Amino acid sequence: MILSPIEQSIKRKIEAVGTPLKDWDIQINYGIKTGYNDAFIIDTAKRDEILANCQSEDERKRTAELIRPILRGRDIKRYGYNWAGLYLIATFPSRHYDIEQYPAVKEYLLSFGIERLEQTGKEHNVNGEKIKARKKTSNKWFETQDSISYWEDFSKPKIMYPNMTKYLPFYYDEKGFYQNDKSFMITGAHVSYLAAFLNSSLFKFCFRDNFPELLGGTRELRKIFFDKTPVLQVSDYTNGIFREKVNAIQSNYTKEQAKEIDTLLFDLYNLTDDERKIIGFVEIV
Repeated sequence: MILSPIEQSIKRKIEAVGTPLKDWDIQINYGIKTGYNDAFIIDTAKRDEILANCQSEDERKRTAELIRPILRGRDIKRYGYNWAGLYLIATFPSRHYDIEQYPAVKEYLLSFGIERLEQTGKEHNVNGEKIKARKKTSNKWFETQDSISYWEDFSKPKIMYPNMTKYLPFYYDEKGFYQNDKSFMITGAHVSYLAAFLNSSLFKFCFRDNFPELLGGTRELRKIFFDKTPVLQVSDYTNGIFREKVNAIQSNYTKEQAKEIDTLLFDLYNLTDDERKIIGFVEIV
């Protein structure tokens, strides 16, 4: 997109006072790759069935903790989400689970056949059917494909967003959702403020075109492009103000609240009345 001189001036002004996100105290991580979603991502009915098959209350508690609610990239919305009632069997290799402590989960997973779940990359012939195992790793048959050494970050306040999107939606999560490999998460310092910024008209006006446009207007939100995005850093106090605003708008979204957040950001960046009018309210629907 070709910008007018005043639009170029606004963008330069915003970039000049920002710090590239790669220099922030944040981490950007990919969602979870299981290698076989049909087995590891389950609906609510299957979760309930697995829990009902537990032989003791202790096993049921352990198993309920292992099976975590998950959002897919398509479920993430601007300041919100549409949960599809899906769960992840979160047997991350980095946690070194003993599958014998989860017999109901073991029985469920083995219903798919160990040949399909093993991580050897081999091809098997089972009853005349060719079955390809998951790609070769050092992980065990009941574990996810990725190690997920950053598993603790899922429980921290974080920003969740899809890897491919037309709409640039960012959801600030304090509920501990896990997520699949069609999405990313950002954890670390001042992520409430950053969630507001990424959902703002200012971000869309200045930085939407920093992300490659694919067929159909979809944009690719890879980490390499976020790393280069300069954003004004703020204090803990200011982050707290934005946390209240973000929690409020996520509880009950209104356009008026979105405009209030835009105004707070315009104030932080010391934009003139003319600059604010040129940016306007940018909503991608």
